[in-house]
Amino acid sequence: MPDSNIYTQFHRFVPPEEKGRLLGQKGIVLWMYGLSGSGKSTIAAALEQSLHDEGRFVMILDGDNFRHGLNSDLGFSDEDRHENVRRVAEVAKMLANQGVIVLVSVITPKEALRTLAREIIGDSFLEIFVRASYAACAERDPKGLYAKVAAGKIKQFTGKDSGFEEPEIADLMIDTEVVQPSEAVEKIKKTLASRIHRA
Repeated sequence: MPDSNIYTQFHRFVPPEEKGRLLGQKGIVLWMYGLSGSGKSTIAAALEQSLHDEGRFVMILDGDNFRHGLNSDLGFSDEDRHENVRRVAEVAKMLANQGVIVLVSVITPKEALRTLAREIIGDSFLEIFVRASYAACAERDPKGLYAKVAAGKIKQFTGKDSGFEEPEIADLMIDTEVVQPSEAVEKIKKTLASRIHRA
């Protein structure tokens, strides 16, 4: 077996509960997903600042940043999307186990991918669907991607060539065609209130 010579050492490390007490908070992963341009990164940045101002230790794992660095070897096939989510989830899990509040911003277009992330991360996983229609995202087009798609310059684009499965149930849904980023931040913080109390 490939892992026959691998022996994990977690039992020898300082327990997550003690790390949480040091930071005065419980680690958690807020997995924000939705179409490109739906507002994931904007909300994550605003939420990070708000929590930071309250004395929380927060880290953002942004999908574009991952694809620029750790996941730069991956494309957008189904297999590569699976591996992209797996890697992000494993990193998020490690950080949450150290007491960090982790804000993930990754498109995560399929239910199976969200299930994968939840299974890897476990009880500290909070699923947040950042909803906006393809038309609304195309109108915003903050990165100019939708214009490139319309011109045929980008293939396998989520929402067009590659489908996006909206969830039947999520821990929280933010509709950015209705809710402003500041309102989204307060809505998320209310959901978090009982889960990141000072350890």
